[in-house]
Amino acid sequence: MALVSDRCICLRKVAYSETSQILLLLARQHGLVRVIAKGAHRTTKAGSSKFGGGIDLLDLADAVFTHDPERELSTLTEWCLRNGHLELRSNLRGMYLAQYAAELVAMLIEEHDPHPDLFDRLEHTIKELATGRAEEAFLAFELDLLREAGYLAELVHCVSCGRDAAGSEATFFSPGGGGVVCRHCESAVHDRMHIDLRLVRLVQGIMKLPRTNGTAQRLPRLTRHQTDPLNRMFAEHVEHTLGRRLRLPRYVLGRDGG
Repeated sequence: MALVSDRCICLRKVAYSETSQILLLLARQHGLVRVIAKGAHRTTKAGSSKFGGGIDLLDLADAVFTHDPERELSTLTEWCLRNGHLELRSNLRGMYLAQYAAELVAMLIEEHDPHPDLFDRLEHTIKELATGRAEEAFLAFELDLLREAGYLAELVHCVSCGRDAAGSEATFFSPGGGGVVCRHCESAVHDRMHIDLRLVRLVQGIMKLPRTNGTAQRLPRLTRHQTDPLNRMFAEHVEHTLGRRLRLPRYVLGRDGG
């Protein structure tokens, strides 16, 4: 079986045995790939592990693995760590947002479907999440991911009547309808959730910002007071569209007292 090399980000890890791991990687040129890292925790006679003691979530590395899209699981043969994101791991809020970004990528992108630009944006975003720009960096990445994966909600026109939502005094969002709902239609939409019109306009503005290498420039500084309602709105939308629950929103948004 052919071996390929690629730059990868670890999105998910599961212990397979006392010495091995099963990983979900986002590879820049190969998309999502599932691999087994045999002996990841086994030390050699020299006292070191084949993969440096195991592979952690969000690690960025140059990897070599077997490649066959017909097989459910590939074999990881080399893992040369480029960035373990030590600064991020001491930032609880940034770490939650980074893990949530990884969860969304894993759910919204098809396996073996390359998205090199999205990979670059995720790599850049993970670095930003260790800084004071975490809230706006995550929201911008979330919008890029939803748009590239084809899951971006309708944020301009009412999904019920087609009116421009900006002309409405009150705005609602319908996960089932897949977008914003104006005040004229809200009474007929049973799964509506209120969303401040100013936040909808904020998102519209971010999506229009100039980009360098696919990354939005001149992002406004945001707080959780602004981003939490938007992240909750998009989480509800993704969960309804896919029919699956997300694990990280309870930590990112403080659900269930998290």
